[in-house]
Amino acid sequence: MEKLVLQDVVKVFKKNVGVLGINLEVREGEFFVILGPSGCGKTTSLRMIAGLETVDSGHIFLDEREITNFPPKLRNISMVFQNYALYPFMTVRENIIFPLKILKMPKSEMEEKTEQIAKTMGLSDLLDRRPGEISGGQKQRVALARALVREPSLFLMDEPLSNLDAKLRGHMRVELKRLQKEFNTTTVYVTHDQIEATTLADRACLMNNGRIVQMGNPNDLYDLPVDTFTATFLGDPAMNILPGELYVEKGNTYLKIEDYTIKMNDIKTEMEHPRDVKVGIRPEEVQLGDDGIPVELNLVQNLGKSIYEYFKTKNGETIIRQDVVNSRHVLGDRSMVSVDEKSLYLFETNTGGLIYRYGKKKYQEEYLQNAIN
Repeated sequence: MEKLVLQDVVKVFKKNVGVLGINLEVREGEFFVILGPSGCGKTTSLRMIAGLETVDSGHIFLDEREITNFPPKLRNISMVFQNYALYPFMTVRENIIFPLKILKMPKSEMEEKTEQIAKTMGLSDLLDRRPGEISGGQKQRVALARALVREPSLFLMDEPLSNLDAKLRGHMRVELKRLQKEFNTTTVYVTHDQIEATTLADRACLMNNGRIVQMGNPNDLYDLPVDTFTATFLGDPAMNILPGELYVEKGNTYLKIEDYTIKMNDIKTEMEHPRDVKVGIRPEEVQLGDDGIPVELNLVQNLGKSIYEYFKTKNGETIIRQDVVNSRHVLGDRSMVSVDEKSLYLFETNTGGLIYRYGKKKYQEEYLQNAIN
């Protein structure tokens, strides 16, 4: 097990965003996920850790030893790619044993390690086949076996499940988590899939435009997003975001969403002027009632276990409601979306930064103090 540290790491490309000064620490034995949309810099970060991409500035440390300018072969890092990268002319056995040959390990030891990892990965019956003769899931297990057989200090994975069908992806997520805990190897996993991130990660960071937006436990990223990007990236369907106005009247704070106003008992402020805000509410928190935001149902999406109802407000905003029972509503039905301050998020209009979450005073105090001035 080794600890990985990146300090102010920068990689600039002429046409792409690259990586613009990221800092992170991956703890020993941790399963760490780098999550983000295409082009955010997550794969570039992984390639710099592996030594496949040069670092323009900054430092990379593995077990307190700087490896920033080390060639890949001296880093003792194994990497699994999205396309498996198996040698088609080699058998499964030869693919797995290949990195041990590069290390010039004694033949008997290589064979013993190959047999052992093949048994662990359920590949013993496939050792004499070639990659073209096995399934996608089996190819992925061969790629994992080849990476793990050398007992690396650090294990890197670049969207390794993207080419698998949905059922097999679900199975392989469970297998990856089990294997990582069994081998206890420090692991950095790159993905755009939030389900993979929340399923696999001990901790995760979310990247956008070459920077780390937020880092922490996956549940924290979901429950307490620092901005609208995190709030809408994590969650399927994404968090509903509506325009709103925060104001004070007779010592009480109110939030106005279209024609509906709710008293915000958790917010105490003396701000003099109304402030525009973005109002966030998760689909699973949306409730219908006798009072609230007037809406009309215009789409129902039935996913079996869950029902998603898409409502339109008077001003044309969309509110998605998630339910676990059969929808009794029909298209065109008019309802009211009730609003509970405990389920709301408030974000700053210009920056998108979080300014309010029920019971989380540290976010609202700074913003509201600035709003007074």
